[in-house]
Amino acid sequence: MNHTSRLARRSLLGGCIAVALTLVTTACSGQTASVDSDSGGDSGDKKSVKMAVVAGWDEDIAASYLWKQILEDKGYKVDVQELDIASAYTGVANKQVDLYLDAWLPATHETYWKKLGDKMERVGAWYAPADLNLSVPTYVKDVNTIADLKAHASEFGGQIVGIEAGSGLMRLTRESAIPAYGLKDDYELIESSTSAMLSALEIAIKKKKPIVVTLWRPHWAYAKLPLKVLKDPKGAYGKPDSAEIVASKGFSGDHPEVAGWLKNFKLTSDQLGSLELLIQKKGQGKEQEAAKEWMAQNKSVVDAWLK
Repeated sequence: MNHTSRLARRSLLGGCIAVALTLVTTACSGQTASVDSDSGGDSGDKKSVKMAVVAGWDEDIAASYLWKQILEDKGYKVDVQELDIASAYTGVANKQVDLYLDAWLPATHETYWKKLGDKMERVGAWYAPADLNLSVPTYVKDVNTIADLKAHASEFGGQIVGIEAGSGLMRLTRESAIPAYGLKDDYELIESSTSAMLSALEIAIKKKKPIVVTLWRPHWAYAKLPLKVLKDPKGAYGKPDSAEIVASKGFSGDHPEVAGWLKNFKLTSDQLGSLELLIQKKGQGKEQEAAKEWMAQNKSVVDAWLK
């Protein structure tokens, strides 16, 4: 492909990303958010729980609002506070927040755990395997592995559309995947937000244009959109993680009933996918309403966690 065509494709993809960025907020762009310390997790109130949630991280939103509804049904006061990933870990470590339900360990959030893990406890893993990847639409026929990207950089405008700068997915893409496959000179990793990435992805698919994005499983996008995960023969993203619940040190002792329920919490891929899609269908601001409806449809599943 000639230089003019490459510039044209870069301009088109850049336009899709620019449009997506104007459609979403930039609240989780990687900048540090402040933790509301007025009702910290160390308040001594045994029937009050504060959870951190990262906006745009769908499995986190699904699990958090599911447990908000469950705990409120059990008489607890639950505060869900929206933070970026760094502030979520810091808030839990400093007992400003009790729980974070979407810790990807041992690899993706390794940096945060090494720094703050001694001030936290691992309550339990609720989903596995959880993997990070690069994905493209299924109609991109000649790109099936990350290695294939090198020969097709011009088709993608030389861009990999990413998410929040501070996420483990971006760190591993930047520090591991791109160097491992020699993509540094061919691609720019675009820092944005999860919402912006998904909007850019949907816009590109509607126009049937090539696009490569940072993504992860579990995610509702694989059920809704024609996507394929690029194979990673060099193992640049490492072995799959588990999605775990982490809490402030001493949480299990202070809240044994809640900790016991959370240890029982497990979701299959189909269960999580159905919850995420229901939240998407209900729309922003109705996450808990969707969780309540899902609970009614899956009563036996929820009851098993509360034994």
